[in-house]
Amino acid sequence: MNGETVLMLHREDNVAVALCALDAGTQIDTHGLQVRVSTPVPAGHKVAMRNIARGAFVTKYRQTIGVALCDIAAGEHVHVHNVGMPERHGSWQPGRERTLRDAGTDRSDTFQGFVRPDGQVGTRNYIGVIASVNCSASVCHAIADAFRGPAIDAFRNVDGVVAITHQSGCGLSANGEGIALLRRTLAGYARNPNFAAVLFVGLGCEVNQVEDLVASAGARREGTVRTLVIQDAGGVREAVTQGAAIVRELLELADRAVRTTVPVARLTIGLQCGGSDGYSGISANPALGAAVDLIVRNGGTAILSETPEIYGAEHLLTARAVSDGVAERLLDRLRWWERYTAESGGEMNNNPSPGNKAGGITTILEKSLGAVAKGGGTVLNAVYDYAEPVSERGLVFMDTPGYDPVSATGQIAGGANLICFTTGRGSVFGSKPVPTIKVATNTELFQRMRPDMDFNAGEIVDGSLSIEDAGTELFRFILEAASGRRTCSEENGIGDREFVPWLRGAIM
Repeated sequence: MNGETVLMLHREDNVAVALCALDAGTQIDTHGLQVRVSTPVPAGHKVAMRNIARGAFVTKYRQTIGVALCDIAAGEHVHVHNVGMPERHGSWQPGRERTLRDAGTDRSDTFQGFVRPDGQVGTRNYIGVIASVNCSASVCHAIADAFRGPAIDAFRNVDGVVAITHQSGCGLSANGEGIALLRRTLAGYARNPNFAAVLFVGLGCEVNQVEDLVASAGARREGTVRTLVIQDAGGVREAVTQGAAIVRELLELADRAVRTTVPVARLTIGLQCGGSDGYSGISANPALGAAVDLIVRNGGTAILSETPEIYGAEHLLTARAVSDGVAERLLDRLRWWERYTAESGGEMNNNPSPGNKAGGITTILEKSLGAVAKGGGTVLNAVYDYAEPVSERGLVFMDTPGYDPVSATGQIAGGANLICFTTGRGSVFGSKPVPTIKVATNTELFQRMRPDMDFNAGEIVDGSLSIEDAGTELFRFILEAASGRRTCSEENGIGDREFVPWLRGAIM
């Protein structure tokens, strides 16, 4: 850490982040301020660098992250015991001047991908067995399990067979938001370029009929979408036998695919952060943002999501929106979330989890300011509904919950062929058929959970890497993973049961 004990992100801030645990009596000297720590401060947490009067704003990143609930003296630990949410936070109004930064253009970078007949490019080559309803989930898993181990070895160009199952599909209205959202998500998975082909499996009597799913999925290459109905097949055993025979045919088709050189413009990356800590917004998220800028410069696409986790930092995105319409659409989604949480008796500041708080994050405003950094600094080109197909290039936003599995599921349904996931506490998420790259915010986590962490952004905190250099290294790692390098979650066999669609609407 080059001898530094704290990191003050802007000279006008009134707090700094502890780079190591600070004992009472520790002397801090930074940005011309000399402060003696008066109460112990855990690593990743905040210490007051100036006296903060009760009711005054607490500032980090030169942005408001909360309001002092009492007088806070310089040197005190600053956290949930003495900081709360302000009554209002800054936002954007139509007509306000936007600050748009062109990422530049560089189409020279490439990766090795699977080019599909419709022009999409996969980073993996899977067969999907997709349940229309929870009643067919066990059959889907039995079919996929038939191709584990030696059974898949004969198909050298195929990554595997994955069951996509869920807990819905019936007991809900045949019309309306609930069924439409589920079908859009399942159809999006069927279209994802990391699936060479899919088999839809239904029970037969459910609301979410297989033929409706096929229609929702749209046209794919003939023979790459197959169906199976358990009641028509004669029951569970017969359906598993017939399903395995169908999948074997699809495997033979998929095995003909080979990787070829394609431009980074064919890469669509979903951006996630989970198990965040006090370092997330100063190491892993800015490093991912720097990598995103390189992807965008090459014509690729990055999907920022987790709407509740940009709350309070939306002005940083609306200022970069390509138009007033895009900015207003983002604000409209935030207003929806305010209503949605209020109807459930909650509030937007409920979001920081116990783990987030233990890692040093105090309010949703602080968490959001760090989370937005994942999106880099280029223009925001579009805002999409959950699981809606993403067609715009560059940086876009998809409305999703902050819950990582639900959010990533929406991104993959929208067309993401790779997920990049930052974590400070230690997420072990995976997302078949799409590889997940795990980026650690601190070196201690990277070393402690090395079999689960792909990239160490903690070197930024340690002082051995700049954000720009870390972003460049992460960009290169992303291209290697897109080209077939197995990520830690893949090596650990994670991702078969992480499909979690956003379930809305009445269950009857």
